[in-house]
Amino acid sequence: MRAPVLTFFNNKGGVGKTSLIYHLAWMFSSLRKRVVIIDLDPQANLTAAFLDEDKIESIWSQQNIGSTIYQCVKPLTGVGDISEPILQNIATDLYLLPGDVNLSGYEDALSGEWPNSMGDNNLYRPMRILSSFWQVMQMAATKIQADIILVDIGPNLGAINRSVLVATDYVVIPLGADLFSLQGLKNLGPTLRSWKGLWQKRLDNWNGSTEKPMFPNFQLPLGLMQPIGYLCQQHGVRLDRPVKAYDKWVQRIPHVYRESVLNNALVADNIRQEDDPYCLATIKHYRSLIPMAQEHRKPIFALTSADGAIGSHANAVQGAKQDFKELALKIAAQIQMTV
Repeated sequence: MRAPVLTFFNNKGGVGKTSLIYHLAWMFSSLRKRVVIIDLDPQANLTAAFLDEDKIESIWSQQNIGSTIYQCVKPLTGVGDISEPILQNIATDLYLLPGDVNLSGYEDALSGEWPNSMGDNNLYRPMRILSSFWQVMQMAATKIQADIILVDIGPNLGAINRSVLVATDYVVIPLGADLFSLQGLKNLGPTLRSWKGLWQKRLDNWNGSTEKPMFPNFQLPLGLMQPIGYLCQQHGVRLDRPVKAYDKWVQRIPHVYRESVLNNALVADNIRQEDDPYCLATIKHYRSLIPMAQEHRKPIFALTSADGAIGSHANAVQGAKQDFKELALKIAAQIQMTV
């Protein structure tokens, strides 16, 4: 059984994507859903949120096959095949396949095999390489019987992210309230539709090839890339910007999301962001709770008085717990996962 793949993606950085995935992973696991996190951002910031530097240095320096996402796919750059992933057990029902700064070196292999996958023969290896991230994800999910796969990727439209999105069932788009996020949203929708269409052509080409019967157990991702909504940062992240400037950009999001992502020509211009059903949540800034949580290497809603969360901080911790629980339940409903 395939585990659903949920990817958080915006080709504009600085929108709180990694912190969001980190907290949702903890929340889903607290709701007794088994989660595997795949860090496919070559910067490996999500890995750094879960593991301390000594642990990461040990993993990277030993270069054991399967110890990171890169070490899983690296054999494909030679004459080898995908390696079994070695997962880090973070907590009950929470597992991580660490990222790797060397992953960017895999971009050339993915770029080179993209045109080869539309050839008339010798298609197995190109399709194996292009679907390698999905293969690793499903191997990891099968290993721990995961209910969901959460994926973090970098803010770009390169070959690595194309292969990740090909492996993705559902997409959540984190946004900031500024011109750059809005422009990123305009680029993102057409790109997802293009990648989806191009992958379907490759699936059709493979399904009609003479090679397919030779590999009866070779499965491929469907490349659904279904957008299930967006998340918006609350005003206060950028304290140097007035509320008026925030409101100017945030109220344009519903229109741009429908037009660019959903490709809906019949767009209503009068929908406000706070009333938009496609807005999954407005992410609060939580102020000083963030550095406190980072210091203790735990989600903000798990902070205790022993960590310094007292007084108003204690109330904010409970508020954060409720916020992320509501978001997790809303996402679970969107992807038809029972919680």
